[in-house]
Amino acid sequence: MKEGKGNRTAAAADSNKRIWIYPKLIIGNLYRYRSWVSYILLAALFSAPFLKFNGEQLVLLDVLNRKFVIFGILFMPQDFYLFVLALLAFIVFIVLFTAVFGRVWCGWACPQTIFMEMVFRKIEYWIEGDARQQKELNSAPMSAVKLFKKTSKHTLFALISFLIANVFLAYIIGSDTLIKIITEPVQQHISGFISILIFTAVFYLVFARLRELVCTVICPYGRLQEVLLDRKSLVVAYDYARGEPRGHIQKQDSAAAGDCVDCGLCVQVCPTGIDIRQGTQMECINCTACIDACDMVMEKTHRPLRLIGFKSEEEISEGKTFRFSKGVYAYAVILVLLFGTLTTLLVLRSDIGATILRASGTLYQLRDDGTVSNLYNVELINKTSGPIDFTISMPDKQTRIQYINRATKLQKAESVKLTFFLIRPQQYINEYKSGITLGIVSQGKVISKAKTTFIAPPNL
Repeated sequence: MKEGKGNRTAAAADSNKRIWIYPKLIIGNLYRYRSWVSYILLAALFSAPFLKFNGEQLVLLDVLNRKFVIFGILFMPQDFYLFVLALLAFIVFIVLFTAVFGRVWCGWACPQTIFMEMVFRKIEYWIEGDARQQKELNSAPMSAVKLFKKTSKHTLFALISFLIANVFLAYIIGSDTLIKIITEPVQQHISGFISILIFTAVFYLVFARLRELVCTVICPYGRLQEVLLDRKSLVVAYDYARGEPRGHIQKQDSAAAGDCVDCGLCVQVCPTGIDIRQGTQMECINCTACIDACDMVMEKTHRPLRLIGFKSEEEISEGKTFRFSKGVYAYAVILVLLFGTLTTLLVLRSDIGATILRASGTLYQLRDDGTVSNLYNVELINKTSGPIDFTISMPDKQTRIQYINRATKLQKAESVKLTFFLIRPQQYINEYKSGITLGIVSQGKVISKAKTTFIAPPNL
């Protein structure tokens, strides 16, 4: 890809002093589409932790209690292999998506961008005015009007940050726990209220001060795209073959001039302050604001649209139509295999997780009635959203079970430990160590299986 010179306005190269960015607002077709996508994603983000499915929160990522719920499906620590597989599939998906479409995720679906551009930035435009008015207000001396506007803006910023902090915690600790923290006396949930205040401060700092620095400095995804993109990737790009040499519209014959009128509007609307005409840059989040700005100018000057648009370097420099690279097909095959494996494992996933181990430090016990027993410890975990009645079935008629402690019911997300002897007649034993599979039966169906070994002197 043609590389640019980097962010020109996030920091001054000579003084390392940050230059505040005032992006100009232009409402074009892509901005309207992005707004509707943002509204849908915001509605999903705020509602997901408060919706119930199968008796569980729709999405829960309770790291402290090692409990995860995705679309109402409960995952326990024993399902860690599924989490690893899902994480690998997600990483491959990000690689594939970036290799094809660049950093579109950042501009259209990332929560940071959605909140910044579609919530906080709109509040700023509403209270302080457009980019020029904001700049004039910040440079003006303190007055009653300035104090009122600044106080109003930052009060709203703090309130929205507080709301986001609560929703964020609902994903981590659960919406039911969050509601208790909010409704019950403060002294009963000191740590919960402190957590809410800390996250409120963090979100306020991000959206009131850090802003584009989160995308350009803190987030590593922008640097990853330099490795993942190639000449065939679709990115927001300036068609330099058509636009150069750029110049202002003049009355004299300009047949040799390019379509770019050098208005600088694409730079003025950029939320990270870059000049897209300098080439693909790490700071570009593919928000498409420059596309709307350039299309508006092209329409007014009666020139073809999409001087800036979703284009590949190959399309611009060589005039070739877009097509996938071989690497994209390779990523796609890997992704299909990962998702296929993950789907199969989820379908075959048992309702009860069973772990059975022979009691440590024991071998076997010979009994006076001619039988041999082994002592086992079993842990059962209910992975469903409701209680389960169960029994343990034996692998054959000769094997019987003698419980030391017994349970026949598991509540939702509950785990229980059992201890019992497995007893077999020695006359049926032909080898010292043999495999044995126990079935966990509920409502007449085997819903889980547990494998272990049985040790006994063979009957020779």
